[in-house]
Amino acid sequence: MQNQNAEIISVLIIGGLMAIMLVLFIVAIVLLYQRRQQRHEHDLIKLKEEYDQELLRSQLEIQERTLKTISQELHDNIGQMLSVVKLSVSGALYTMDKQTPEYESITASKDILNKAIGDLSNLTKSLHTDRIAQVGLDESIQYEIETIKKTGLVDIEFFREASDHHFSINGQTSVFLFRMFQEIVNNTLKHSKATRVNVYINYTKDNTFVLKIEDNGVGFDFNEKKNTASSSSGVGLKSMMNRAKLIKADFLIDSKLGKGTTITIALPLKKETVIEE
Repeated sequence: MQNQNAEIISVLIIGGLMAIMLVLFIVAIVLLYQRRQQRHEHDLIKLKEEYDQELLRSQLEIQERTLKTISQELHDNIGQMLSVVKLSVSGALYTMDKQTPEYESITASKDILNKAIGDLSNLTKSLHTDRIAQVGLDESIQYEIETIKKTGLVDIEFFREASDHHFSINGQTSVFLFRMFQEIVNNTLKHSKATRVNVYINYTKDNTFVLKIEDNGVGFDFNEKKNTASSSSGVGLKSMMNRAKLIKADFLIDSKLGKGTTITIALPLKKETVIEE
């Protein structure tokens, strides 16, 4: 009898252990499945992000090539035609009597033509991608600001904060940053009703490039603009945010209705780009 009880207890113990092992096996299988599923979902998200970034990069490259082509066409065709017209007008003035009313009218036309040629030259320089990469980001921004100053649309100033370090930024990244700057300033001129715009560039000691643009305009609701893709400003904001994401820069907007707007772009730079001055 004791042997039978011992055998029953042994069977129960073995059965219990087998049941526990079975449960543990099932739990392990479930956990492994969940982990693989999570890893699969993570890989899918990563692939989608890489695809989206590559698609965005391709779109921006196409855009830059288009702007470069437009710039070249404006310079080679429209610019050349305006130069020929200018020579013709100058030749006509050379043969005319300065006391005639026609002379004054043609002189005024020549001045307008000179301004048109100058504006066209500024436009082609602003559009041409290669020039931005060649002269550098700081100089391109400063040139753009000087061009805006001449229009008299807004009081705009450029400040480059002093630093003991100088950082170089590769050509493609500098083009992206410049296009973001252009979009910000364009939105400011169109929508902010600002009378004053300050542009700051700083290369910090912690290897970060900082571009800050602040205005004293009417301000706006950032969340509303961000979600309004149908408006030009909404599309512009999304375009800038996409560019910032592509180059791994922080894009910050601080705007309050009636209190102006401050936009900051902060781009961490690689240590090997640091050059001691």
